[in-house]
Amino acid sequence: MKRLTKKQNWFKQQNLTPKDKIYVGLDVHKKSISLAIWRNGQIELTFNTSADYARLIKQLQPLKKAIKLIVYEAGPTGYGLARALEKAQLPVQVISPANTPRPAKRQSKTDGLDCRKLAEYAAKGLLKPIAIPTEQEEADRQLHRLRDQLASKRRRVRQQIKSFLLQHGLAEPDGLKSWTIAALDELQALRLNPALRFTLDMYLEEMKQIRIYLERTEAQLQALTAQERHHRPMEILRSHPGVGPVTAWAFRLEVFRPERFAQAPEVASFLGLAPRISQSGQTTREGPIVKTGREQLRSKLIEASWVWIQHDAQAREVYGRLCSNTGNANKAIVAMARRLAIRLWKMLCDDQLYRRAG
Repeated sequence: MKRLTKKQNWFKQQNLTPKDKIYVGLDVHKKSISLAIWRNGQIELTFNTSADYARLIKQLQPLKKAIKLIVYEAGPTGYGLARALEKAQLPVQVISPANTPRPAKRQSKTDGLDCRKLAEYAAKGLLKPIAIPTEQEEADRQLHRLRDQLASKRRRVRQQIKSFLLQHGLAEPDGLKSWTIAALDELQALRLNPALRFTLDMYLEEMKQIRIYLERTEAQLQALTAQERHHRPMEILRSHPGVGPVTAWAFRLEVFRPERFAQAPEVASFLGLAPRISQSGQTTREGPIVKTGREQLRSKLIEASWVWIQHDAQAREVYGRLCSNTGNANKAIVAMARRLAIRLWKMLCDDQLYRRAG
C-alpha cells in the first residue's frame, strides 16, 4: 500500500470540534506557497504547495469551520489570493510587512519559519491588516501609477541628456531648464560626431515617445475620473487651494474608501507623514517622518502645500509659525502636507467642498 505523507496523515486524522481554533499563515511566492497551521495554541503542520489558488482552497476546505483567520504579507503577488479566499468564504487578511513584529536578535529566515511566525502572530492578535482593494479600485490605481512611472522615466531621460551635454563640453540651449520646443530643436540641430549624434538622437526619441505615452495616459485618467463614481470626490479635492488634477488623481485613487480610516493619525501614518515618536519617562521627542506608503503621493502633497501657502493667508501664517518653532522650512512644509492630507480626507468623508475659515 502507498504510504501516506505527514500532511496526508494529519488531514486524515482531523476530527474538528466547535472548540477548535485554527489560524493559517502563508508565505506566498510566484510559484509556491508555504503554509503553516496553528491549532489550539501550537503549530501542528507546515508544508509547501504550488501557487495554485484553487488547489490551496481545496486543501483548506476540510478545516473551514475551524479556521478563524488566514494571513499573508502584501507583496508582488498582489491581492488575487485574498480575493479567491474571500470568494470561497474563508476569512483572510493581508498584512503590512512594515508592521509585522520582528525579533531584535537576527535569526534564520526561511519560508517555513516565516509562515509559522505569521500563523502564531495571527493567533495572538499581533498583526495589522491592510485594506484589500476591489479589482476595479486596483485597476484604477494602476492607471495612476502608470502615469507616475512614465513621469519618472521622463525625468531620467532628461537627466541623461543633461549629463551627456556636460560630459562632452556642450552648452545647454536656452530654455532647456523648462524643456521648451525651441531648446529641443536646438539640440537636434547640433553638429556632432556621428556616434554622439546617434546617442543624443536616441535620448530625444525616447523622450518624445514617453511624452506621447504620458499624454495618452493622462487623457485616460481624465476620462476615468470624470466617471460618476469619481466625479464628486474629484470636485471636492480640486476645491482645496493648491490641489490640482495630478494631486487630486493621486489622492483619490491611492486613498480609496477614505471612510475606512477612523482617525486623522491613521491617515497620516498611511501616507508616511506621521512623525516618529520617541518617548521615555517624562521625555517625548518627535523624529523624522516614518515614510511609509507611496513616496510619489507624499511628494505631490508637499508640492501642493507650497502652492497652498502661496494662495491662502491663514495657511501661510501657520507655515510661518511652524518655521519659527522648528527652525526648518522642510519640516514645516511636511507638517503642512500632513494638515493638507487630513483636510482632504475629512472633506471626502463629509462630502463637503472646501470652505475658507472666517
